[in-house]
Amino acid sequence: MTHTSSPSQAGLHYSLLNEPLISYRHVADNARIQASLPELFVAMASDLVRDFPALRAHQRHPWHAFLCQLAAIALHAAGRKTVFETAAQWRSALLALTPDDPDGAAWCLVTPPDRPALLQAAVPGGSVASWKSVYHAADELDILVTSKNHDLKAARASAADAQDWLLALISLQTQEGFLGAGNYGISRMNGGFASRPGVGVATVEGWGRRWLRDVATLLHARDDIAQEHGMSTENGLALVWLQAWDGNSSCAFGRLDPLYIELCRRVRLQCHGAELQALGAGTKAARIAAKDLNGMTGDAWTPIDIAEGKALTITSDGFGYKLMAELLFGGKYKAGRAQHVGCEGEGTRLELIARGVTRGQGKTEGYHERRVPISPKLRRLLGGSRDVAARISGERIAAIAEVRKLLWLSLMTLFNNGPVGKDASDSTKNKASDFAKPFEAVEDARFFADLTAEVEADDASAERLSWLIALTERAERLLRHAFNAGPRSGMQRYRAQAAALSRFHGGLRSPKSPLPLLAQHYATLSTSQDNQA
Repeated sequence: MTHTSSPSQAGLHYSLLNEPLISYRHVADNARIQASLPELFVAMASDLVRDFPALRAHQRHPWHAFLCQLAAIALHAAGRKTVFETAAQWRSALLALTPDDPDGAAWCLVTPPDRPALLQAAVPGGSVASWKSVYHAADELDILVTSKNHDLKAARASAADAQDWLLALISLQTQEGFLGAGNYGISRMNGGFASRPGVGVATVEGWGRRWLRDVATLLHARDDIAQEHGMSTENGLALVWLQAWDGNSSCAFGRLDPLYIELCRRVRLQCHGAELQALGAGTKAARIAAKDLNGMTGDAWTPIDIAEGKALTITSDGFGYKLMAELLFGGKYKAGRAQHVGCEGEGTRLELIARGVTRGQGKTEGYHERRVPISPKLRRLLGGSRDVAARISGERIAAIAEVRKLLWLSLMTLFNNGPVGKDASDSTKNKASDFAKPFEAVEDARFFADLTAEVEADDASAERLSWLIALTERAERLLRHAFNAGPRSGMQRYRAQAAALSRFHGGLRSPKSPLPLLAQHYATLSTSQDNQA
């Protein structure tokens, strides 16, 4: 990789404005192309980007958010509502955001420590001699904390190029949490052990169309975000790394631009021979004073828990169907602005994308990502009669819960060798729970496809009944599968299996069944069979 080496730019290396540091694959022929940041923006605007080969899964949302926020900040500063057409225009607009560094230092990965570098604040006094943390590999700098290298091998990217360091730096500075004394997290999450979610509606086709969509959303929402959160409408700090940081002070939230790109750690990249490495130092304060905000910063991709008054935190369960249904239809969360179903053409395919890393104390508990296709009719409901979709979703979630409960009770009957009393042992309960778990996992995986089938059906009632029948058939298969784990002796085995099936089918057909549509179906079917007999 060539460095910037002119005398007027001594000490500046790896410029995103001038060097082709970013690789992407072309949407037409999958060819791998190297581009500068301005050139990438032109390619994104023309929807030529299939994907980014160097991008790791957990870096997808930080990278997308960075590109969107940066483009929107530059366009607003230039007084534009639409993207630039040429790389030269993008380069000038980005350089105009850093008037105190007209040589482009703030867009380089490596600069002298007393000057800002990309996502790296200048060090007052310019000395990093006392900085103790040294990172020899790009993935050491990244946010993932693994246990004994079981989940993801650490420090593997020892031969990383500048792009790997760039992506790791963005991931660290824009989605890292608290990791012990002196290692504070970002402002855009609900506490140091939370996570920065990335939830938004996107077009299915490629990175570029989603980028254009979200950039337009940010530009449109900018003033509203500032007003709602008490931020600076003009002349606010947008690129937080432009302000020098001694590690002892915090930046007031009200000083920030509504679309600000933050950093949370004191890190400086350096050239070490032919390779890059990073130095790090702890701080006595978080970079942004936002502890009391609970992650409610106006981030376009962060849903807000309305009752709790805090940003969504992703648990180790990830984006299960219940949470995704709440994000799509429910009233528990206020959707982020990137989740708005806009006015794209009828032929445009949309999906809800949810991404995020689950954090814990000194660890991560997995990267989670889920996509839910949004059918044409479902899209119309989301744009208007959202309550209809919420009702259908809620009824289906309740039905799954009832069938799972019935399955569990039937499993208890099986393993107890007959009816279960209040004195059922914990081992029996645990065994029933273990055998019932696959049921909800299967329903989770197919939930939105089944729901969409009902929404799109001409006869929604018939589709619902068909789904309920199939739902109970899947539950019964799991019950029968557990027969091998029930009593083994001849008489006990048959009695236990018969009791379990009787409990299961009796619950479905009871006049007091919580699934009246299904109970009525079985009653009608039974009457018809009796008449035929």
